[in-house]
Amino acid sequence: MTQTKSIIFFDGVCNLCNASIDFVIRRDKKDHFLMGALQEGLSRKILSQFEVREDYLDSLVLLEKGKIYYKSTAALKIARNLTGLWPALYAFILLPKFFRDPIYNWIGSNRYRWFGKKSTCRLPSPAEKAKFLSAETLSQTAFKPVP
Repeated sequence: MTQTKSIIFFDGVCNLCNASIDFVIRRDKKDHFLMGALQEGLSRKILSQFEVREDYLDSLVLLEKGKIYYKSTAALKIARNLTGLWPALYAFILLPKFFRDPIYNWIGSNRYRWFGKKSTCRLPSPAEKAKFLSAETLSQTAFKPVP
């Protein structure tokens, strides 16, 4: 039986977010994730069914097993599925969000100033295309679009 993929939604114009997605792609050896820019139509359509605001760009968003996760919780759940020592970071999930999220928010509120931003969303290379959300790859997730 094939594994159902989780979807990481990210700010497609943020340089830090794009570097983070590159980081995840290199360490997602078990092919656990698909990536989708928050600004893209398919991403917005999916997230609207989970009552995520259409203009939401404040955090990466993880859709895993039918649930939405934000900020440090999403980052730690992603780290849990990467190769190397990154899964050890998942132990921080034991800390309450009110300890974890302020650090995430501080970095997030400064990300454009510190790392810059692109004028358009990132386009995956041909080699990366299978790792990005599309009408073709959507079937690899548990998400079933509402007609």
